Amino acid sequence: MDTGIIIFSVAVFLFNCAAMWEILSGMQKMRNLADIAPTQDSRAPLVSIIVPACNEENAVESGLRTLLAQEYPNMEIIVIDDRSTDGTFAVLTKLQTEFPELKVERIQELPAGWLGKNHALFRGAEKAKGEILLFTDADILMQPSTLSRAVNYLLAEKLDHLSLVFQNISDGGLLNAMIIDALGGLFFLLKPWNVRKPGNRSFIGVGAFNMIGRNAYREIGGHAALKMHPIDDIMLGKKVKQHGFSQDCLLGTSFVRVRWYESVPALIEGLMKNVFALYNYNTVLAVAAILGIISLTILPLWGAVCLSGVARSFFAASLFCRFTLFFAHAGEMGIPACQVGWSLLTPYLTCYIIARAVCKTLKNKGIQWRGTRYSLHELKEQEPLLDFSPWKRVKE
Repeated sequence: MDTGIIIFSVAVFLFNCAAMWEILSGMQKMRNLADIAPTQDSRAPLVSIIVPACNEENAVESGLRTLLAQEYPNMEIIVIDDRSTDGTFAVLTKLQTEFPELKVERIQELPAGWLGKNHALFRGAEKAKGEILLFTDADILMQPSTLSRAVNYLLAEKLDHLSLVFQNISDGGLLNAMIIDALGGLFFLLKPWNVRKPGNRSFIGVGAFNMIGRNAYREIGGHAALKMHPIDDIMLGKKVKQHGFSQDCLLGTSFVRVRWYESVPALIEGLMKNVFALYNYNTVLAVAAILGIISLTILPLWGAVCLSGVARSFFAASLFCRFTLFFAHAGEMGIPACQVGWSLLTPYLTCYIIARAVCKTLKNKGIQWRGTRYSLHELKEQEPLLDFSPWKRVKE
């Protein structure tokens, strides 16, 4: 057998083994929100929960009812209807009659230079009165003690920013495998178990649960500092870390749930707006990512099936590492282990999504999202999410 193939199989195995070890050991270091007791402080600080909603008529009521049922003594809920064209505003109006404390604002026009969701979050923060802000999505379902536990941890640990890893409750084996693959890739890139370390460059932000102190939010420039960034949740976490503020990320899968996408086609379409942004709209980086996925996840399967001897053994060992990671993530997410077999197909779809996002964005010279077009020129002017140049501490 060609020596080059053997060397390649060994290199692929070593990378997959190292990735598996780093992610599994890292997840063991992360605390779980279940281990945090709800706050007992009757003088707990006011928390402003800010929820953007654009064409969410089928999900916004159930999500808001879980927020309204939070067992926290001092909170306000601000919903920003971001130019919805369906029945979202009617649902919100109906809820207001039942819950007069619910605050609703309707945005009719999007100012130039803003991404719709980012602007809605900015407007919500402007109206917020709380010492602590919680940014979450309209379709998020929260267990009643979620907010109380999170605030207790934020204050006890003297944090400026706290994110929670959510549980996906979508149906379908392939869809769940795709979501596990996406989250596993983000875990490897962002390393949320390291974000608590002040000197570490790792950062995190989760759209389902991004809690931040008002002073820190103002200091980083709020969402005005990331007006046109499609990956606003993680970018917020990067800004927090850049400015020297403290952050942490907990496992919150028993407390924060979401049906992330309804189907595989919906997931593919939904990722069109932010996949290319992950690679800073750089075609070379995107192509390199595709080649990396092929080398590390697709070729090992074919090598284990078609080859023999040493190379076959190392390729099979790489597959074992991949399956082990999937089983671990599936267990944390509450996904049946039998759906892990779909992971054999997910790399092909991931490569397709990246390639399609690149081609579509370049062809259209921008992205189309929720009925609004954003030019590629404006998007490229945003600070890259994954920037490996040295950071300057803005705050001493």
